[in-house]
Amino acid sequence: MKSMTGICPPLNPPTRILMGPGPSEIHPSVLAAMAAPTVGHLDPYFLKVMDEVQSMLRHVFQTSNMMTMAISGTGSAGMETCVVNLIEPGDRMIVCAAGVFGGRMADVAGRAGAEVTTLERPFGEVFTAQEIAEAVDRVKPKVVGIVHAETSTGAWQRLEEISKIVHDAGALLLVDCVTSLAGLPVDVDRLQIDAAYSGSQKCIGCPPGLAPVTVGPRALEAMDRRRTKVSSWYLDIGLLRNYWGNNRAYHHTAPINMNYALHQALRLVVEEGLEARYARHLLQHRALRAGLEAMGIQYSVKAEHALPMLNSVLIPAGVDDVLLRGQLLNEFGIEIGGGLGPMKGRTWRIGLMGETAKKSNVLLFLAALEQCLNRQGVRPTAGAGVAAANEIYLQG
Repeated sequence: MKSMTGICPPLNPPTRILMGPGPSEIHPSVLAAMAAPTVGHLDPYFLKVMDEVQSMLRHVFQTSNMMTMAISGTGSAGMETCVVNLIEPGDRMIVCAAGVFGGRMADVAGRAGAEVTTLERPFGEVFTAQEIAEAVDRVKPKVVGIVHAETSTGAWQRLEEISKIVHDAGALLLVDCVTSLAGLPVDVDRLQIDAAYSGSQKCIGCPPGLAPVTVGPRALEAMDRRRTKVSSWYLDIGLLRNYWGNNRAYHHTAPINMNYALHQALRLVVEEGLEARYARHLLQHRALRAGLEAMGIQYSVKAEHALPMLNSVLIPAGVDDVLLRGQLLNEFGIEIGGGLGPMKGRTWRIGLMGETAKKSNVLLFLAALEQCLNRQGVRPTAGAGVAAANEIYLQG
């Protein structure tokens, strides 16, 4: 084995404006919280932090669910937590897939032993209540899984009618809220969502590494009726509820400082107020959309289905996707995302999540994009994007 010949230089990451699909920008107070002194994972101080994280997560999820917690892992760990706890081998599950993350949920369910029926729509589309009703009537599933905000396409799936259909059939509703939580109303109790998961790095505005999860009473009852052990020891809610519940029994060494960061990020969400936060995300989306359309750039999702925090737009003809995103990153420090799956090379994904959703970012991005487009021979009307966005801001 080769020996180290020198000491690696200290970390000195560049400052970026994170306008991609995640992570989003982090408030300095959240980063400072990560540098607070580490205590033990059963220290009374940390147990108090856990209690407060749970309380604030309940507020953001709009639920009274006692089993609301932060899974030690990224959003995909939240997905896996919900699926493996609700599914036993042979259980029937419908998964609605109109993007990468719906497809991922179907994959996870199959690995857990579910008999998966995958409903598919083209990327960027959403499901109608009627097609889900027909599938539920045909399959008679234990669980129906659906993505509220599809990060790969920028599509917003409404849930009101779907929730009633699922519950009238006696099934459980599992919802992916990774991109929507703290940027759009999720309203777990009002919508009777049985289990939902999210990620810390999107609209909550925390570094990636934790997955908020909430599980309602019907889902807990289904877990208590299991005939087999949960396939994952680490993600078994039957064990985790003893750590996040009143017993505080040792389960694993939680990422202490990540929970500090989540605590502070949630404090900022609560301080701003949910309605004000939703309105801020929507305003920035409206300004960005007006600016892009003034430059001749169209959205890849119908306006009524477009997410405010994840804007998926069609790349103009003749523009080199990778080259332009590289120009934005290297010359302006702006990160945006490319398309995934069949949308690769066809769309850009522009994030306005959490701390990123602010006027200065929208205006800088539109000005930088205009310059980059000009360099590739695509010449929108000079200043049109910024002017159109400013008009939205003037209207309020």
